[in-house]
Amino acid sequence: MCPADEDTLTLAWEAGTRALAAAGIEAERVDALCWGTSRPPFAEGPSHAFLAAALGCASHSGGALFAGSTHAGLDALAAAADAIAAGTAHVALVIASDALLAGPGTAFESRCGAGAVAIVLSNEGGTATLVTRVTRSRPYVDRYRGDGEPFLRDVYDARLFREEIFLPVVSEVATALASFDVRAWSLPDPDGRLAMVLAKLVGGGAPASAPVYGAIGDSGAAAPLLGAAAGLDTPGLLAAIGSGGGRTTGVLIDVDAPVPGAARVLDALAHGRSISYTDSLRARGLLEAAGETVPMGVPPESAMFVRGAYEMLQLQGGRCVDCNAISTPPSIHPTCVSCGGAKLEPVALAREGTVHTYVVNQTMPAPFVAPLPIAVLDMDDSARLMLQVVGDGSDLEIGTRVQLVLRKYAHERGVPVYGFKARPQRPVATTKDDA
Repeated sequence: MCPADEDTLTLAWEAGTRALAAAGIEAERVDALCWGTSRPPFAEGPSHAFLAAALGCASHSGGALFAGSTHAGLDALAAAADAIAAGTAHVALVIASDALLAGPGTAFESRCGAGAVAIVLSNEGGTATLVTRVTRSRPYVDRYRGDGEPFLRDVYDARLFREEIFLPVVSEVATALASFDVRAWSLPDPDGRLAMVLAKLVGGGAPASAPVYGAIGDSGAAAPLLGAAAGLDTPGLLAAIGSGGGRTTGVLIDVDAPVPGAARVLDALAHGRSISYTDSLRARGLLEAAGETVPMGVPPESAMFVRGAYEMLQLQGGRCVDCNAISTPPSIHPTCVSCGGAKLEPVALAREGTVHTYVVNQTMPAPFVAPLPIAVLDMDDSARLMLQVVGDGSDLEIGTRVQLVLRKYAHERGVPVYGFKARPQRPVATTKDDA
């Protein structure tokens, strides 16, 4: 599950950032951003625009947000593929992210999770091709949440769900795809057992998606493509099936050569940490700190946030045209902090740097949660920043290398507020060959 400062948007940002880096494509080249999630941060609002800005996409880029069910990730993939095929986009970024929240005490509580996956599509050729897709739609009710409900309802009847809802329609799609010479499968597994039932049906062993489900459970809209992502590292036909909201879709991907970034997917799953059930309740908002909260001085819809939107979401500074020094944040320092010059140009700040000094606050008023580390950073482009640090500060030292990542700072007056935090970089494991 997500900690308090992450959600479907921050997960989507990190997946999208990694995918673009693996593909060697600048965000400004993305013509269409297609994002699928069952739980966007704004039920009605600028979720897609926030993500596009944070990624650094051009203001004229297109695409769409797909939401409303766990089928949304495959809807995003289909829309991006259609845009590429129609020639309305040359480069499309597909992101599927989700952070499912099951009701306390439900059977699904221990089987749902959070995750994100991003895939770059291009008409310039690549190492894999989306060759076909099969969709079936049936008007049934499985897991859902009503208006104003934060948590997913469990299925009404487990046997009814298995025998009359899930297996018939998913088996129909799987059988259609099994007529091809499929090398590996990503299969839905809502209860920890049904994926193996489907695997036997299509004549395969353990599906390629099994390690993903074993690590994080059912990640909703992200599950089909996240389960398939590791399989993109091996040539051959890869099938991925997703189901939810009355729709089931299967896609075939023909992998000609290892897709850049796919080899690191399983490694990314290994960096979570175990938490207590009490901490899981707190992460889901079921336990809240007692006492009066400290509200922001201005609401997130105010003029200050409008003017500073790119400064926060794209982490911009102001570079002095006279002495080249960088002032941060430019809204607070409208003149150069070095020479006093009044001519500053917006510039994207470096995303890596070193801890100059830090403090770990052991007591904080609600809604902040202690321990809360804050660090002064010397960035690789010579800018100096003061930011919150991801974690409890136990891995911080002066000189620690950090990477800046998008996180949620607060949920103020019903509006999520995003900005960047410093995350200590993990040491790179060495091998005998490296030595």
